[in-house]
Amino acid sequence: MRTTGKIALLAALSFSISATAQESFRVRVEQPAHGSVTVTPAIPADGQVKSGTVLNVSVKVTDSGWAFDSGYWLSTDNGMFYPTYKESMKHDFQVKVDNNMSIGASIIESSRLTGYRTIEDVVYAQPGVKPLKYDVFIPDGAKDLPCVVIIHGGGWSSNDENIMRGLARELIKDGSLVVASIDYRWVGTRDGDATPNTMNRLIEDCYGAILHIREHAAEYGINPKRIGVTGDSAGGHLSSCMIDLADMIGDGGFGTKAGVYQFKPTYMPKGMSAKKARKQLTKSIKAAAPSYGVFDLQSLRSFISDLDEEGQKAVTPDCNIPQASKRPAPQYLVLGTQDRTVQRPPMELYVEHLRQAGQKAELDIVEGASHAFFDWKPDQGTKNTFARFGVPYAEKMKRFFVETL
Repeated sequence: MRTTGKIALLAALSFSISATAQESFRVRVEQPAHGSVTVTPAIPADGQVKSGTVLNVSVKVTDSGWAFDSGYWLSTDNGMFYPTYKESMKHDFQVKVDNNMSIGASIIESSRLTGYRTIEDVVYAQPGVKPLKYDVFIPDGAKDLPCVVIIHGGGWSSNDENIMRGLARELIKDGSLVVASIDYRWVGTRDGDATPNTMNRLIEDCYGAILHIREHAAEYGINPKRIGVTGDSAGGHLSSCMIDLADMIGDGGFGTKAGVYQFKPTYMPKGMSAKKARKQLTKSIKAAAPSYGVFDLQSLRSFISDLDEEGQKAVTPDCNIPQASKRPAPQYLVLGTQDRTVQRPPMELYVEHLRQAGQKAELDIVEGASHAFFDWKPDQGTKNTFARFGVPYAEKMKRFFVETL
């Protein structure tokens, strides 16, 4: 989830208002090991750059055995919950100066980028201001492989698919899986949409992305009948929704008619009915690995208060667990012992409810881990956390998917 609610939002808005009146901002260029970052026009010695200036950034790798991972720019003012944090997957990119910021690049070992190809920024729909897209990580020689769809976290209101690329790389290592990492609309108006997005829209986006991936399965080397879903934090909730709520896919509307709460995928292949989409997705989504998410109504209430009571229940996985006799929904979950964002008892209760429904469910408690250890960002601290906790538990997750799919 990673959100602080109204206080953090007001602080961010206050910063935004004061920033617009500022004439210049401090810009810092962070030079990476094994590479270099060049910015034009050059940053003055005092670091002060006129507001609105467009900077051209170029990243070069200088040492053999190393490769470009991403370029980035990060606000140094907005705080950890609402930062201006963006990445570029291209060596050359532009940054508009509108706050105090750091600019840099991530350089990683070349070996991490071999044995697969990536198709980036596949747009599957644009229901609002933001184009919705995904990246596909395809092992060399992939053909008819199971696919794992990753749904990123960020309080349902920040981040994009790039933050999960470390996990994607781990899951495809031995060539047994194809991975697609997807983005979706954010709740509220943080995407710039005039009408606030409610949680059901995000769920519909994720279903739409999976339908688009299925439609292009042959191109990606995927068996469309063998799909798993995973995600962390907010993405943990959304990934559990994908498998638990699939029977609720339809075109009856969400709360527009008394007692009717159905999810119509944001994207559907030409000529496909909602009924056929439901049939395809209930049969093809065979497993989920929701990481440190929230699944019960009580924990979700503050994030879905814009929905009525029945609507809130409709977007809550714990309220919609299918009986295994009707539809298997096996799940593998993880939670760190030092996680201060997600509580352990509700996760344990969700697992208990899954088992009561006859579902196969396993919860791994990760000793010493805090929240978001599957995230990948350019800073070394995040990379170190991923290496310590993300890598070994990605291996366990991969084994679960290979065995289940």
